[in-house]
Amino acid sequence: MGQQSHYVLSVDVEDYFQVEAFTRQVSRDDWDRWPSRVVANTNRALDLCDASGAKGTYFVLGWVARKFPALVREIHARGHELACHSFWHRPVCSLTPETFREDLRESCDAIAQASGVRVIGYRAPSWSINAQSLWAFDVLAEEGFVYDASIFPIRHDLYGYAGGQRFPHRLETASGPELTEFPSATIRLFGSNVPTGGGGYLRILPFSFTKWALRRIEREDGRAIVVYFHPWELDPDQPRISAPLKSRLRHYTNLHRMEPRLRRLMAAHSFQPFRDLVGQPIAQ
Repeated sequence: MGQQSHYVLSVDVEDYFQVEAFTRQVSRDDWDRWPSRVVANTNRALDLCDASGAKGTYFVLGWVARKFPALVREIHARGHELACHSFWHRPVCSLTPETFREDLRESCDAIAQASGVRVIGYRAPSWSINAQSLWAFDVLAEEGFVYDASIFPIRHDLYGYAGGQRFPHRLETASGPELTEFPSATIRLFGSNVPTGGGGYLRILPFSFTKWALRRIEREDGRAIVVYFHPWELDPDQPRISAPLKSRLRHYTNLHRMEPRLRRLMAAHSFQPFRDLVGQPIAQ
């Protein structure tokens, strides 16, 4: 048995048309032309949290913060942590350190202008810090971030860093300050890391598997069990985008099941934001 388990709730605040899988169908230049549903869907997420008493970290897209500042204030007013999810939802591995830094600053400024809050946490769009973009940690530390939650230690055709550690750990950076890394939840199965408890994995895999996997993580370690979702996953009536079959299957499958599954998880576990775990002892 590891240390006491801490369940962390994280919400990536972005609209249904801003996901990486639809970038060929929806240009960032056209985002303003699409009917936005992020305010209503994020409020639905906030209501879910209120019903169970869960608190979480909301990683807000800077574009959303700039366009809907009242939503950012509402998240903060309801007692949740605000954190950064980039401005334009561009994969970190597609940027240079300079453009990454500019994107961070623009996003953090939008969140601060809306809420008065200085954010200390970051999550990369589409889990896009990988073996080719580990330099991002140095930039994050230089920009004053305290923790990162971008590592998904799995093999996947679009994202993931299979060489990443599975549990919370310290990251040394070239600029001096350490970052705390909070990877997304996985279990070891048949010699591989298998994702669980978040996003499409929570929607598509049997809920019995999710419950079993989370209990196993608790027994194995459980220092921070990271559950994540997107507000658009609570919206089965969202407009459909014509995209390749694989993208549509990943995005739309079981949207109607997400809300009841989150209710069950929130009833079974006490959820907290990342900020509550920063500074706690982490086994090396």
